[in-house]
Amino acid sequence: MATLQPAFFRGVTAVVNACAVTVGPKEGDTADRQKYYQIIGNTPEAVECTGVANLLARLRPQLATAAGCHTIFSLTDSGEPVGALWGALDDVVMGGVSESALQYDKMAGEGGLPAALFRGVVSTANSGGFVSVRTKNLAPALDLSAHEGLEVRVRGDGQRYKLIVRTTAAWDALGYTASFDTLAGAWHTVRLPFSSFAPVFRARTVPGAPPLDTSNVASLQLMLSKFEYDGRLNPSFTPGPFTLPLTSIAAYPLDPLPLPRIVHVGSAGVTRPKRPGLDLSRQPPAVRMNDELGGILTWKLRGEDLVRGSGLPFTVVRPCALTEEPVGAPLLFDQGDNITGKIGRAEVARICVAALSSPAAANKTFEVKSTVPFSEPFTVDPNDPPMPCDTEPFFAALQPGITGKELLEEDAAV
Repeated sequence: MATLQPAFFRGVTAVVNACAVTVGPKEGDTADRQKYYQIIGNTPEAVECTGVANLLARLRPQLATAAGCHTIFSLTDSGEPVGALWGALDDVVMGGVSESALQYDKMAGEGGLPAALFRGVVSTANSGGFVSVRTKNLAPALDLSAHEGLEVRVRGDGQRYKLIVRTTAAWDALGYTASFDTLAGAWHTVRLPFSSFAPVFRARTVPGAPPLDTSNVASLQLMLSKFEYDGRLNPSFTPGPFTLPLTSIAAYPLDPLPLPRIVHVGSAGVTRPKRPGLDLSRQPPAVRMNDELGGILTWKLRGEDLVRGSGLPFTVVRPCALTEEPVGAPLLFDQGDNITGKIGRAEVARICVAALSSPAAANKTFEVKSTVPFSEPFTVDPNDPPMPCDTEPFFAALQPGITGKELLEEDAAV
């Protein structure tokens, strides 16, 4: 993280990330590497996972702004809060004994960056059972009418929380409330469309209340409560100590066709080392030797997962074996992590650049290869090079949510 200085990224609105460990022959190996392989330099974990996490932690606020997000709360690199100021509002107001606060830790965020910690102890004693932190009234109130909803970047603890929006400066007023679940031990972005916020007053929904006026957001409140609404209980509530790290709250834009803000170069084969029923003898060396290579594909997959979970519009490109062949070969795009083959590095670079300007490529993961067999070198006439293929139809045919991990998850469920 120390090398990723903010000045390096000033003005950056999108990123192509292509990083990898160096794999080479051990001493005494044959020229074509038939005997042994080794990782040279940094480990796969450090490069493919920790390095990606650090890059995302540094870039996320800047790329989110470039994507049209309006940041309401964040922290500087030194841990100072930016934006809304918060104070505790717990069940002591009704006789309970719970207590909470929003504290700041300079090392608790992703990549060792700062985070705010919503923490305390929640108790059901004396008919209590909630803790919360609430902003001071925002002056002026925020006009978020050009946005679709709110997003919160958190490291979950497995509990369900509430985010409450108020459109008046009155203290004890109607609040528009959305509940959200968190993933224990994982950083993730929770998106809450404004359409999901229900009018609530003292844990009771208010039929006939006016819709949420997103042009006049006066305050926010973050809550952990035993209660849901109208007498229902929070199904994941656990009394006792709790900590919810968070790094930002922002409004995300009304943009049905986002452009990718990070294009990440992964690798075909990342889901195959543990795939049941796979004939390893027909797989590339990295799949067959994943364990011997320090879990190279396993860590690549974790890096991909970090990109997909970043909350940023993304594209994950998984090339097959890389060659020095020129641009212009016929291409095959696929999903589900099943294909093998080869593709030129220059072709992969061209695909990455094309994805940056294609809404059709946003939030998709795919493999790509040349249809020219491995045994046949692909060459071009420099005086009459072929036209590069149009990637847009390929991007448009891809589906979001397909990674190849589906087969692993199905096997685990059996």
